[in-house]
Amino acid sequence: MKHEPIAAARACPLCGAGADQAEPFLSDTRDESRVNQSSFASRKIPEYMSHAMVRCRVCDLAYVDRPPSVASLAASYHEADYDSAEEAEDAADAYAWPLRTVLDLLKGRDRALEIGTGTGAFLERLKSEGFTQLIGIEPSSAAIAAAPSHRLPWIREGIFEEANFPPESFDLICCFMTLEHVQDPGALVAAAHRLLKPGGVFVGVTHDRRAWLNRLLGHRSPIVDIEHMQLFSAASARELLRHHGYNAVDGTSFRNSYRPSYWLRLVPMPDSLKRTLTRWLRKSWLDRQRLSINVGNYMSWGFKPL
Repeated sequence: MKHEPIAAARACPLCGAGADQAEPFLSDTRDESRVNQSSFASRKIPEYMSHAMVRCRVCDLAYVDRPPSVASLAASYHEADYDSAEEAEDAADAYAWPLRTVLDLLKGRDRALEIGTGTGAFLERLKSEGFTQLIGIEPSSAAIAAAPSHRLPWIREGIFEEANFPPESFDLICCFMTLEHVQDPGALVAAAHRLLKPGGVFVGVTHDRRAWLNRLLGHRSPIVDIEHMQLFSAASARELLRHHGYNAVDGTSFRNSYRPSYWLRLVPMPDSLKRTLTRWLRKSWLDRQRLSINVGNYMSWGFKPL
């Protein structure tokens, strides 16, 4: 699981600005002895470890300037644990709500692609919205194994490769909580642009590092994570799409709804206290409820010009 960083500092993966336009943002707090299969799992207990990051003074993106190789990242996600199927359903419901406004602007609802589909929970929501051909790409074999059997025909195991799909073949491409994890988010959204039909839309969900809660928590925010190769603000998430030729670019923050025991998982506190409180919550009626909170997640979208 040990990651060897690339030898030379990379340019900003959004705007291409060089190292002379970067300033320190996060120090390297990795402890390789603590890195395991859970470190690259979805919705895990925060470890508060990160690669060293810099902030681009040109576009405001914070990014790892010496990231692990693409092959190393792909292997880590392939081997990752998965124990968040219930939360994946809750997240899919949260994404579906703000997306309806975007879907109302689409001319067609034929083919949809989700990059980083997990158990395919959001593909299920897209089916209910009228999409007839659904494809999800997922690198984690454990996530796919947790998917209901009826979704398995929709899911392809592996990393996203543009060459696997014909150009201009999708009405919708979505990528939720994945753009932070890839080494080159610009290459991903540029490839998506080529795969969209004219008038099609790309929709991404990222953390907003400038949201009030993330600024309040600072280095103890769950977004400070060894998985993240970059961290967006709302402005830089929109700029990523503009920079690669999308128009009518916009976005919105939204609320997520999870059980109280899940929210507790994200709270910075001593592990022993967190385990005790979690056990109590899971046995109580409170944990059958859903608590809706805006924690700084941001949905951005852009359309391919007609």
